[in-house]
Amino acid sequence: MTYIKKWENQPNLNKVEKMKLKKDGLEIYNDIPKYAKEGFDSIPKEEWDLFKYAGLYLQRPKEDGYFMLRVNIPSGVLSYNQAIVLSSIAKDYGRGVYDITTRQAVQFHWLTIEDIPDIFNRLKSGGLSSAGACGDITRNIVGNPLAGIDGDELLDTRPIVEEIYQLFQRNSDFSNLPRKYKVSISSNVYNASNAEINCLSFIPATKKISGEEKVGFHVKVGGGLSSKPYLAETLNMFVLPEQVKDVAVAVTTIFRDYGYREKRHRARLKFLVADWGKEKFQDKLEEYVGEFPTLGKDETKGWNAGYFYGVHSQKQEGLSYVGLNIPVGRLRGEDIQNFANISKKYGDGELRHCNSQNLIIPNVKNENIDQLLEEPIIRNKYKVKPPIFMGYAVSCTGIEYCNLALVETKERMRELAKSLDERISLDVPVRIHIVGCPNSCGQRQIADIGLQGIKIKTKDKRLVEAFEIYIGGTLENGGEFNQKLKGKVEADQLLSALVYLLNQFKDQKKTGENFLKYIDRVGVDSIQETFNQWFLV
Repeated sequence: MTYIKKWENQPNLNKVEKMKLKKDGLEIYNDIPKYAKEGFDSIPKEEWDLFKYAGLYLQRPKEDGYFMLRVNIPSGVLSYNQAIVLSSIAKDYGRGVYDITTRQAVQFHWLTIEDIPDIFNRLKSGGLSSAGACGDITRNIVGNPLAGIDGDELLDTRPIVEEIYQLFQRNSDFSNLPRKYKVSISSNVYNASNAEINCLSFIPATKKISGEEKVGFHVKVGGGLSSKPYLAETLNMFVLPEQVKDVAVAVTTIFRDYGYREKRHRARLKFLVADWGKEKFQDKLEEYVGEFPTLGKDETKGWNAGYFYGVHSQKQEGLSYVGLNIPVGRLRGEDIQNFANISKKYGDGELRHCNSQNLIIPNVKNENIDQLLEEPIIRNKYKVKPPIFMGYAVSCTGIEYCNLALVETKERMRELAKSLDERISLDVPVRIHIVGCPNSCGQRQIADIGLQGIKIKTKDKRLVEAFEIYIGGTLENGGEFNQKLKGKVEADQLLSALVYLLNQFKDQKKTGENFLKYIDRVGVDSIQETFNQWFLV
């Protein structure tokens, strides 16, 4: 280590911190070959959590010895060879499951410890890594999935994202953070990276410096969801592209050295920023990087929530990209291989993951578009113009694999969306996100309608699955988290309750009015009053 662990003598460190003082998380890479030879039973239980630093979680139930593996895909950009590598892992080891996450990464399931060395070799051959995809470390860097081809970006952020990603990869100076640490870097003017819910975000900005108009970034810090969500604060600084690395290192260093390590639930950067205030945080930041020019012009024009359906022209003449719906982010290994081959046939083989859990085929020659759209997998299975509810449904992993989840989410959300599309026709999208626990990997707080799974006891003492319903989330104009409707809906009544809520919206909305504007107009209290019939408690 080249830094001093300023916290190591604190008297109230939590047990995870004490463990990390004895063994750095990245050291698990040294042990995996041994465990792979000796089998799952050779792994001490106290080592299970260390596998997170290699992107591995034991899936439910842990004792069965099956792992989930999360692989980083910075900005969601995949080459043809990388897509083929990932499809092979899903097919050969993961029972075919390929899950796109809300951070543009990919998750595999059903892996055994014996599988891991070969999987890691395959990832390495494709220039891919799972290091830091989980654990108290820098997670996959979220970016604009259209970076480099986007007519709505100020500059191509792929080189910047790659530089920052490689800087943190297996870097023991930053492998012992207080908790997970999420970074986004995007120059898309429609906030494609959901900047406000990341620990550190760089967003598009311009500023006149010495008479010359410069393109760069504003910096946001302290965003995050879970049970205590915060929207990121904007610092009073303008950062040039070549300065992003220095700022990223400095913010991460502050988090490492001053972040809270006593209570795990308060160990995120958002709590440090909230307690210090953005002025004190910026003062500390400038101790590392010096003073920067003050804020320029924020070039953000709105929020697209990471949706890019349909065929759209790129900034490269003669080329277009095709945005496809992947329902709740789940597809098959053979599907990814098929998409990669289609992209190679009609474009350059590249694929892009979206944080809306969808997929983009970029760099398609315009003369090839019609043929691409006739490919069976696109014509029959994954749509460029999906139905309203299926197209805007997001789900976390849920109880199927996740040890933290209380309810099933993936298939439930898929079935809910399908049923809603059969029952209700709308002229505007309604974004519905479902999560199985308060950690909110499915980003419930920013949805038009957020569904959070819980367990409750009914009047006759049955323990049943139920849902809390939240309405009115957005990241427009700096963001606003959705508000909870008082009460809980039993799981088997959820579809009926949503049909009622959405029919109320359909009947009362003005022409072209979206769900958020409708809520602002009629008020949450009014919706609560008409919705009370669906609540158990």
